[in-house]
Amino acid sequence: MLTGRNLIRASDLNEQEVGLVLKNADSFMEVLKRKVKKVPTLRGKTIANIFFEPSTRTRNSFELAAKRLSADLVNFSASSSALKKGESIMDTIETIISLKLNLLVVRHGHSGVMDFISGKVGIPLINAGDGKNQHPTQALLDTYTIKQKFGSLQGLKVALVGDFLNSRVARSNVEMFSRMGMEVIVVAPSMLLPEDYSVLGTDILSDIDQVIDQVDVLYMLRMQFERQNRRFYPSIREYNRFLGLDRKRLNNMKKDSVVMHPGPVNRGIEISEEVMDSRDSKDRILISNQVTHGVAVRMSLLYLILSQQEEP
Repeated sequence: MLTGRNLIRASDLNEQEVGLVLKNADSFMEVLKRKVKKVPTLRGKTIANIFFEPSTRTRNSFELAAKRLSADLVNFSASSSALKKGESIMDTIETIISLKLNLLVVRHGHSGVMDFISGKVGIPLINAGDGKNQHPTQALLDTYTIKQKFGSLQGLKVALVGDFLNSRVARSNVEMFSRMGMEVIVVAPSMLLPEDYSVLGTDILSDIDQVIDQVDVLYMLRMQFERQNRRFYPSIREYNRFLGLDRKRLNNMKKDSVVMHPGPVNRGIEISEEVMDSRDSKDRILISNQVTHGVAVRMSLLYLILSQQEEP
């Protein structure tokens, strides 16, 4: 069990613990297929969604996961909070904790803020994304989606393509995919990589065509325009030339290979409109699967952390 544990970065879980989360997600996928999609597992527990950044998929996924487990939920939005009156982040967190919560789900725009918060609170914390740093539950749901598709993870070849520099998803996925036995390749130009990219421990390529016919999973990273303080690529046309997925490149992929993306997709940049809207590519693009699996995986994580937790 993961009772009382924090999940701040992908490396917080070892291979066996990731396997435990995925195994329990199978059970919760069955729950989500029932007519009544709810179990009393976490009745009496209270979870707070504290999002200092906008979110659609992650926030709604955690909210639905908590409700499906019968937990009570407190939703916090920075835009309508006392932060607008000058209250500090920590004062806000402490105010929310005083409501006698069992777990915090936090998203924040500053990298590393989760370590600060975790040192100040006495209840479990799940990182729902911090700056350019980590997004561990996205890595879990992506790993689960790949396992559902291929059955086994060992030896699969995955290419992460695009804006690695500004992507917290990419950092978490490299760690988790590698730990679970997949071969990871990063495809990005030097201006979209961290200064010391040797620490990634993966092959680095600059052109998607170098791997398009070799990989089992083509994971297209979103261009993080909101986190870019300068222009990292000369033009969309230039980006498409080396990194974008169009119909021709989709046709050049391995027969049983798939396309993934953390969402939301910048249409015409990471993936062309034609590919996104084509009926015959729907089975190969697993973006909707990722969203669906996200609820089951987060249900599994909440269950494993909270089901045996003593009351605060």
